[in-house]
Amino acid sequence: MHDIRLIRDNPEAFDAGLARRGLSPAAATLLALDEKRRALITQAQAGQARRNEASKAIGAAKAARDEATANALMAEVADLKQQLPAIEAEEAVLGEELTGLLAAIPNLPLADVPDGADENDNALVHERGTLRSFAFEPREHDAIGPALGLDFEAGAMLAGTRFTLVRGPIAQLYRALGQFMLTTLTREHGYEQVVPPLLVRDEIMFGTGQLPKFAEDSFRTTDGRWLIPTAEVSLTNIVREQILPEGELPIRFAALTPCFRSEAGSAGRDTRGFIRQHQFDKCEMVSIVTPDQSEAEHERMTAAAEGILTALGLPFRRMKLCSGDMGFSAARTYDLEVWLPGQGRYREISSCSTCTDFQARRMNARYRPEGEKSTRFVHTLNGSGLAVGRTLVAVMENYQQEDGAIAIPDALARYFDGLNRLEPAR
Repeated sequence: MHDIRLIRDNPEAFDAGLARRGLSPAAATLLALDEKRRALITQAQAGQARRNEASKAIGAAKAARDEATANALMAEVADLKQQLPAIEAEEAVLGEELTGLLAAIPNLPLADVPDGADENDNALVHERGTLRSFAFEPREHDAIGPALGLDFEAGAMLAGTRFTLVRGPIAQLYRALGQFMLTTLTREHGYEQVVPPLLVRDEIMFGTGQLPKFAEDSFRTTDGRWLIPTAEVSLTNIVREQILPEGELPIRFAALTPCFRSEAGSAGRDTRGFIRQHQFDKCEMVSIVTPDQSEAEHERMTAAAEGILTALGLPFRRMKLCSGDMGFSAARTYDLEVWLPGQGRYREISSCSTCTDFQARRMNARYRPEGEKSTRFVHTLNGSGLAVGRTLVAVMENYQQEDGAIAIPDALARYFDGLNRLEPAR
């Protein structure tokens, strides 16, 4: 959510930020609406002050037995009593309209975000790990998976397209990956484990930017609640409408949850396999920090996600997203892309974003600096650590054996009681 006062102070900078997002200028429209609304506020305040003044003068006029003046004042008060509700109602309508327009505008990119229109303009930050050499032609996960328990047909039969049944050996690997991620984040990186609700109210979705603009990307229940598209929604809103002591920050949350997305805008993309599903599990990180902690926290969070990939022995690269490819609430995003030898390319496995105070304004989440009476908005950050299904795909393709088996990464050995391979069904 943007602060109209900041737009008033520097409308050119606001429009320049929108231009970097590929959007048309909006400052003039917003400020014209704001000016009209503020004029009504001023008019209502002046009218209320005059009403109070006239009401007091009525008593004085009556005490002086000046009935003409008293009657004129009473008529004026009655007229103001009629006018003020209409002025206040018009101001409320304009205020809602302004809030709606501001709520539909994405966060502005930070200065170091590269300009660009789409993923082709993203910038490589670094690459990590060594690409594996195979003595055979590596296969994609959807060719390997069925013999190990990745059942695409049963998933479609039970729930329709973009659902998969995971069973047997591959289900054990799937569970181990999720547990390894959550344990790593809580024990090694200081995140507090949370088991959040999977159903949330409208204002919770609004707080992190899913509503109102992206309603079609999520699933809504018949009682008006929403299935979370990511645990970021629940975790970030834990601090909504709070004033936190500065000494409590940073706060770090992590959760391993199912996530639900309609994938409304992905028709024709990744229709095969386990990459893009309506239901998937993800280990999510959320940080609540002061503005001066925000930069370092973004690096810290992204490094935590990278550490999981490194521990699993998966080659990856970090990309800094360009201004046209970032999510709605993000001011800067790092994508981690893992190498998939079956596909012969890198695919996104994690996004780590700093949202500055954009979400905090929508949630009214503040902190009080030590020794000060005034409050400030917190900064929020979120990142995947990691998407479990996509990590499963990466392990399957990178650890595949010629006979269709999957070698178990050393980091997961404790979850398999000495087993070092998942064997395909014969």
